[in-house]
Amino acid sequence: MEKLIINGGKSIYGEVEISGAKNAVVAILPAAIIASKGKCCIDNIPNIEDVNCIERIFEYLGCKVERKEGALTIDSTVVKSLNANTEHVRKMRASYYFLGALLGRFKEARVELPGGCPIGSRPIDQHIKGFEALGASVTIECGAVSVKAERLVGTSIYFDVISVGATINVMLAAVFAEGVTILENAAKEPHVVDVANFLNSMGAKIKGAGTDTIKITGVDEVVGCNYSVIPDQIEAGTFMVATAACGGEVKIKNVIPKHLESISAKLIEMGANVIEGDDNIIVKSDKNLKGVNIKTLPYPGFPTDVQQPMSTLLAVSKGRSVINESIYENRLKHVEELNRMGANITVEGRVAVIDGVEKLKGANVKATDLRAGAALVIAGLVAEGTTVVEGIQHIDRGYPNIEEKFKHLGGDITRAKCD
Repeated sequence: MEKLIINGGKSIYGEVEISGAKNAVVAILPAAIIASKGKCCIDNIPNIEDVNCIERIFEYLGCKVERKEGALTIDSTVVKSLNANTEHVRKMRASYYFLGALLGRFKEARVELPGGCPIGSRPIDQHIKGFEALGASVTIECGAVSVKAERLVGTSIYFDVISVGATINVMLAAVFAEGVTILENAAKEPHVVDVANFLNSMGAKIKGAGTDTIKITGVDEVVGCNYSVIPDQIEAGTFMVATAACGGEVKIKNVIPKHLESISAKLIEMGANVIEGDDNIIVKSDKNLKGVNIKTLPYPGFPTDVQQPMSTLLAVSKGRSVINESIYENRLKHVEELNRMGANITVEGRVAVIDGVEKLKGANVKATDLRAGAALVIAGLVAEGTTVVEGIQHIDRGYPNIEEKFKHLGGDITRAKCD
């Protein structure tokens, strides 16, 4: 086990390169298994623990995987098992994408129930609804989900709630469904579009990704391709928020500014200076910021994954702010740790009321999930004195080399072994 030791109170300056999108790559990699010919060479792969888990799952299933210089090459022409029964499945939420991919190609799959961050109830009922609508039978027993179909037939599927996971998973299965599948009330997140673009590069026929209606015309076969993953919207947002909180000026490179509009708008409302380029964003802050109200929403609304880092910024901004977390019911558990550092935050259900304080003070804190960890890192960078963040295995699931990137910007942050 490791920890991060942060000596705070320094403004940050310079440039930071954003990695490939974690939320896209954890779906695109499992999607590669539907290629029965050729290899998939996927570039801009972030160096995160979730990618390591997926690599191990591929090897367990019998696929050949080669990693080199930020790229992963997957040869899924030979799949020896349709049963993903491995500890690596239980470590991450996105392992359920192997269900849709294997069901689509082989009409059968068994995947253990996924793990991931404990941020609230994340049922897979919409996934099951979609699989069954396509003609599959679904059973859950002994901690695993089994899906099987004689054939998959296209149909219209209306999701009861907007779900990124269900949209992608059912889209994967529908690539080989006979006829046309229409997904309504579909998620519109950038990584949904990225997965659809990847599938189309292999020969799938998908239209409408990025809107609430996606149309998939079934094909008989797809083949390997070369593809580059989009930049990580959430990592970029985290560095934007960190710059606003610490003060200074940072150029955030390799981004798609449109994906960050809801974050940019809030930072500008708070008094930060945000300058958009073609593929970069510059954030300038004198730390003289005012509080704002935020409600997390599906894209293009304010992303739930940036809510926790944003709460740290609001904790040191003037006046009162209110966060309404409408996506996950347990995504405010990090507040207790921020309050240990001197924040003044009260939580009632899914609503956090934040009264800004002049400064935070260093403390020993523990990350309970991925984005909570990022929030505590920002808090340590802002705080007076030394902060020790434990539980950083959560952070490593989604932020590549986070301490090195902040160190490059002037932050005093080091990684060390826990005692």
